[in-house]
Amino acid sequence: MPDLRQTRKDIKTSLAIMVAVDVVAVAVLISPLVGSTGSRRQELNQLWSELQVKTRQVEPLGNLKEKVKSANGQITDFYKKRFAAQQSQIVTQFDKLAAVNGVTVEQTKYKVLDEETGRLHAVEIETDLTGNYVSLAKFINALERDDMFFIISSIQLGGEQKGPIKLQMKLQTFLKAGA
Repeated sequence: MPDLRQTRKDIKTSLAIMVAVDVVAVAVLISPLVGSTGSRRQELNQLWSELQVKTRQVEPLGNLKEKVKSANGQITDFYKKRFAAQQSQIVTQFDKLAAVNGVTVEQTKYKVLDEETGRLHAVEIETDLTGNYVSLAKFINALERDDMFFIISSIQLGGEQKGPIKLQMKLQTFLKAGA
């Protein structure tokens, strides 16, 4: 037969421990360390607001893989469309723009610079052009709007009172490295 005195003693010990835990819980709930219900609710609302802000900040990164694929495709298209693979393409495009706009190319010097910028070599172009004011303005505009990437560095006007206007121009474009 079980000993009832021992069982009674174990039950009293268990009850005493439970009462002690309840007293500690009530003390923590009431103590100023935890704060009032209002301050806890205010902190919860603040944390909820921060969570919503962070969620909105991270939202654009949702389709990151697709965006990276799209950007890589756009970069590839940009390189294909804007930069020549061979120097002859630069010469052909430059001369074509001059002819279409009624400008005469007197002399042109092309110089491929040794320094490499990423996957590109800079090509410096010095040219002497002649034409009337309108055709030269259209030519410069066409250079700036052309699919091939031309950067005009300097322009010097020359000429005489009568006759065509002479223009000395320095510009730069890029050639794909390894081409």
